[in-house]
Amino acid sequence: MIEKFESLTVPGPTITPITKPFWDAVARKEFILQKCCDCGEWVFYPRSHCPHCWSNQLEWTPASGNGKLKTWSVVHRPGHPAWAAVAPYVLGVVELEEGPSMQTHLLVDSDQELKIGLPLKVKYIKCNDVWLPFFESKE
Repeated sequence: MIEKFESLTVPGPTITPITKPFWDAVARKEFILQKCCDCGEWVFYPRSHCPHCWSNQLEWTPASGNGKLKTWSVVHRPGHPAWAAVAPYVLGVVELEEGPSMQTHLLVDSDQELKIGLPLKVKYIKCNDVWLPFFESKE
């Protein structure tokens, strides 16, 4: 399963000053999220202000890299032609153990039976010299 993604030449993420700490951690195979220093809520996607209390006091904090499947979709016709080589593939929304949700690739077969609440864990895959966080089943 992993090999089909490792050989891809795809556009990487758009890295900004706000997202750089996240992508640097992914490259080290570490999973970090922002946590608000004022209200204590976890935040994802990376941003400059807490969406819960509007504080700008967000701190990068080690996170578990675990979650559960919230929803998914099998992609047969990718939006970018570079992904056509691995279609069909599965995209999912993972509810992270810390609370936020994250859209990501799932390391499952496109015909695999999935269920809401499936336990997942992060798995790092190098695509086109860029490390990306995918998720795979813990079962």
